[in-house]
Amino acid sequence: MKNVENTPQFISNAGEPFRPEAVPPKEALPDGKLLDAYSEAVTQATETVYPSVVKIETLHKSGKHLGGGSGFIFTPDGFILTNSHVVHEAAGIEVKLTDGRSFLADLIGDDPDTDLAVIRIHGASFPYSLLGDSKALKVGQLVIAIGNPYGFQYTVTAGVISALGRSFRSGNGRLMDNIIQTDAALNPGNSGGPLVSSRGEVIGVNTAIIQVAQGICFAIPSQTAKFVASLLMKEGRIRRAFIGIGGQNVPLAQQLIRFHGLSVTSGILVITIEPGSPAWRAGLHEGDLVVAYNNESVSGIDELHQILTGNQIEAVALITVIRHNEKLTFQIVPRESQRVG
Repeated sequence: MKNVENTPQFISNAGEPFRPEAVPPKEALPDGKLLDAYSEAVTQATETVYPSVVKIETLHKSGKHLGGGSGFIFTPDGFILTNSHVVHEAAGIEVKLTDGRSFLADLIGDDPDTDLAVIRIHGASFPYSLLGDSKALKVGQLVIAIGNPYGFQYTVTAGVISALGRSFRSGNGRLMDNIIQTDAALNPGNSGGPLVSSRGEVIGVNTAIIQVAQGICFAIPSQTAKFVASLLMKEGRIRRAFIGIGGQNVPLAQQLIRFHGLSVTSGILVITIEPGSPAWRAGLHEGDLVVAYNNESVSGIDELHQILTGNQIEAVALITVIRHNEKLTFQIVPRESQRVG
């Protein structure tokens, strides 16, 4: 039996095997004439947000340097978002803009529970950045981080969103929910800087890294930042009702939605319950899916946080969960959050 080659041969009109000639590669265009789509997206987003990014230096009451971080101006009259841990208990705050100007800043308010703070420099017509919609984010989406790592001013790194809806416990034991995970490189000094979409919108506030890991960094979503910043600007602090659960946003199965007539397509998966907390006393379990609070539909952690404001403290309420495909409602009495940074 003859050996037959596996590779097919194409026959020309002359009856000879056709052997196509190799096509030479096109000559690459100079980088100066054509940026690839990735570089162009990073460049344009950076140019949009960069002028609003600030370097923050803090002083102890003794006058000694306390620390530093990043932030960004989000209103033209000088309100700045940053991390609570950057400015908490600082006796003095100095802000430096990308154009070289320096200002002394006032602390408007900070919220250790979300690691967010608002400070202000006085003036007008400052460059500012828009807060985008973090609810629209997708895993794999391009993001850019801008900040001052190790004092290297206005450093830009890029990566992707690695995961959404993370729960993260910071170094002082604070549990933060609905966190964005990214592999855009962050280092000490990036804290409080913006995480930016390819459209040039701030969709997160960079907050933390895992020191022993590479490419595992975290940011607070912009929806949380909008809510917290508005309350800090109005009242200077946040009185928050506390129920004692840690969770993450998860999609709900269509069968559950139809069977129970739910008006939401997602809920909060309870990951942890603090012993002795209102949720523990009410009878909630790890693994429950929270879908409503006081008969108001809840599709995620941000919505629950917005409900659990000061007027809910010590107020008897109802919390609705799905447990093993069964819809259950419990009576719960939130208390005032006593966690500090």
